[in-house]
Amino acid sequence: MEEKVYIFDTTLRDGEQVPGCQLNTIEKIEVARALESLGVDIIEAGFPISSPGDFKSVTELSKAVRKPVICALTRAVDKDIEVAAESLQYAVRKRIHTGIGTSFYHINYKLNSNQDEILERAVWAVKYARSFVEDVEFYAEDAGRTDNEYLARVIEAVIKAGATVVNIPDTTGYCLPEVYGEKIRYLRENVKGIERAVISTHCHNDLGMATANSISGIINGARQVEVTINGIGERAGNTSLEEVVMILRNHSGLKLSTSIDTKRIYHTSRLVSSLMNMPVQPNKAIVGRNAFAHSSGIHQDGVLKNRENYEIIDPRDVGVNQSSIVLTARSGRAALKHRLELLGYKLAKNELDRIYKKFLLLADKKKDVRDEDLEILVGSASKEERNLKLESLQVICGSSSIPTATVKIKYNDEVLTYSATGNGPIDASFSAVKQIMKRKVRLEEFLIQAITQGSDDIGKVHVQVENRGKLYYGFSANTDIITASVEAFLDALSKIA
Repeated sequence: MEEKVYIFDTTLRDGEQVPGCQLNTIEKIEVARALESLGVDIIEAGFPISSPGDFKSVTELSKAVRKPVICALTRAVDKDIEVAAESLQYAVRKRIHTGIGTSFYHINYKLNSNQDEILERAVWAVKYARSFVEDVEFYAEDAGRTDNEYLARVIEAVIKAGATVVNIPDTTGYCLPEVYGEKIRYLRENVKGIERAVISTHCHNDLGMATANSISGIINGARQVEVTINGIGERAGNTSLEEVVMILRNHSGLKLSTSIDTKRIYHTSRLVSSLMNMPVQPNKAIVGRNAFAHSSGIHQDGVLKNRENYEIIDPRDVGVNQSSIVLTARSGRAALKHRLELLGYKLAKNELDRIYKKFLLLADKKKDVRDEDLEILVGSASKEERNLKLESLQVICGSSSIPTATVKIKYNDEVLTYSATGNGPIDASFSAVKQIMKRKVRLEEFLIQAITQGSDDIGKVHVQVENRGKLYYGFSANTDIITASVEAFLDALSKIA
């Protein structure tokens, strides 16, 4: 029987504290709805007392999102708690998250207080929050550096006062995984009434151990984990939602599960990255651009034979269509053959050997070899006959007109014409092509690259489209970038059986 680990997402509170990542209310609602679809159990919507904007966001999120618990952060201050309660008035399920620092550093240097007074304030804050809501979470800030015996006294007192969740934050990211796990176990074994509350982890990544500490805490009895999408957050960030979820999913022997729909992870990651203007590092676990990319020839050959040779996660399980075989000087014939077949080339062994030698010479000069480079290497002679050809393209656009494109295509032996509007000339052209072809495709990637410099430069366009779960690539080059774009789109469409 698996036990559930509750996912507490604080992307909209702790994650939004990153400089330059602030969202407006509409954007917060969009992220909150994505988190709801993802399946998170609790959304920490903000710190209402901090600003009128944060108060409004918590209020509006409470109206827009109905399934998850909506949580508002406070300090152990009466006005904080009152404002938080007011902001949560429309929430179907509401929680106040209140607390105070418990470490030597916080008590003596931040709060100028003593252990007894801090204990009293913690109990008062929980009782006061309980007068407004039934669900109260208490955080012992800097618990990672708090003496275990004193921490246990505080946790026991706040549970007795009515706390339903007790949060044990490693606020500075200081703890080693073994030490943090032992802290959770100590509380389970030494706090009277601990079974009446859920223990929560909240780990920061200052030393790169946020996920490891959170998993150690879960293994030792924590059943709520506080996370952010892409691991964003104060300083070096927070525990990453996607990492924790996929660790628990992959290690079935732990007999722990979450309610997360993992196939929505990649989409949610990209949404947060886009809205918060916070790029995901390429080598980020689970959601990074290179998470399922293989460039080593040995790895590529192994993955092409059986994905599980080098991948412990099926990319489709997190919403990524397929692994990526990146062609570099370390790639072998198997990878080159695979990519050429995706581009529509069928080469005999002797032809492949000849192209492979040219490929290695090119790969030594470039960091990676792209599809358009392969097009040039192979040449048009060996390319399969395409059944789609652009006959003519007429585009109307400008500051005072709606972008409109009229596309004429030769499809097999039939010439078809269609006009469409769009957000720009390329979007309008693509819309017209889709109407002619009547194929349900989604544009996954669109890349324009200049070959030299100047307004009369030849532009190279690479597109990637998805149809029924499979990816198809298209390439073209032209001095007219709109024409090149349409030709690349048609090149990709022509490869769909």
